[in-house]
Amino acid sequence: MNDPTENRCPWCLGFPEYVRYHDEEWGVPSFDDVHLFEMLILEGAQAGLSWATILKKREHYRKVFDGFDAAKIARYTPRRIDRLLADPGIVRNRQKVEGTVINARLCLDLRDEEGGLADWLWRFVDGRPVVNHFRDMREIPATTPQSDAMSRELKRRGFKFVGSTICYAFMQAVGMVNDHLVSCPRHRAVQIDMS
Repeated sequence: MNDPTENRCPWCLGFPEYVRYHDEEWGVPSFDDVHLFEMLILEGAQAGLSWATILKKREHYRKVFDGFDAAKIARYTPRRIDRLLADPGIVRNRQKVEGTVINARLCLDLRDEEGGLADWLWRFVDGRPVVNHFRDMREIPATTPQSDAMSRELKRRGFKFVGSTICYAFMQAVGMVNDHLVSCPRHRAVQIDMS
């Protein structure tokens, strides 16, 4: 009998945390504001690095960034930022850490204006996951018109580290887009009934 996991998307086969992330989280539609904020920050932190690097640091990020509570992060002082920049458990890039604080403040504004991060972000895909049917990793785009639009609007509002490629990776991660290959068992497993 064949192992049902042998057809996983090939990008996740590097180490156990990657496989677990692929099997349990990547591509699962998320409508939780805290999780969406976390993933937006982590995808931005990943810019110029591998996702594996961020995944290995994720639990520490959760600890030092107050569980990605935007209201708490929005109040971080320059002194707190300096302490974070001395912490080897995160990516110690001043622009990325300061960008996290800026993005937290802007998320609170967006929540007040739009009613929530989830409702606002999901508008870029008309409130339902885009289900792609790719057979090969080379078919998966780095950006789409939807990620371009999300990036433009986030930048217009002042968000940091939200280029279109980062936005598309975010959309894949939080299930706004299903980019599991059709041969992967997770392609069907992450689909939800939106009727």
